[in-house]
Amino acid sequence: MDAFFLSTGIVALAEMGDKTQLLALVLAARFRKPWPIVWGILVATLVNHALAGVLGAWLTTVMGPQTLRWVLGLSFIAMAAWMLVPDRLDDQDTPQAPRLGIFATTAIAFFLAEMGDKTQIATVMLAARYTDVVAVVAGTTMGMMLANAPVVWLGERITRRVPLQLVHRVCAALFFGLGLWALPVWG
Repeated sequence: MDAFFLSTGIVALAEMGDKTQLLALVLAARFRKPWPIVWGILVATLVNHALAGVLGAWLTTVMGPQTLRWVLGLSFIAMAAWMLVPDRLDDQDTPQAPRLGIFATTAIAFFLAEMGDKTQIATVMLAARYTDVVAVVAGTTMGMMLANAPVVWLGERITRRVPLQLVHRVCAALFFGLGLWALPVWG
């Protein structure tokens, strides 16, 4: 359960102000149909994070424990620094028209926007850290939904009230702490 709860919390915090959260806001404003958008986010996140989880689990088979601890520790510390850089939504991330329908447009846009994103990389690292990949993927997916579904329904009202800079700093501190904890110098 630690893997699930930690993954949920880290990704929910990391997603605040992230480009995929901004994409959720744009999709909600453009299409004004929350359910297909939320379902598209869920499907895209499940597929994307499942692939990331499998990659993280695979890394544990090709690296020795000491090497893996160094890679994970330094990766978490790098993620802490990355968390302090705010995301912006690029124009190319915004779908032009719902030719495939709102659900498919959302699923494809989210899947592509999540490629190489902080939360996807966090999923890889968490899956490499914990042996329960299913719990990690379920947790990171839950974190994405906790951060994005309210944005779809409540939109800009939420993003104006949440102090994103503080959220990013807290998340950076968590990643930094995890990085220090993972380094092999601590035992």
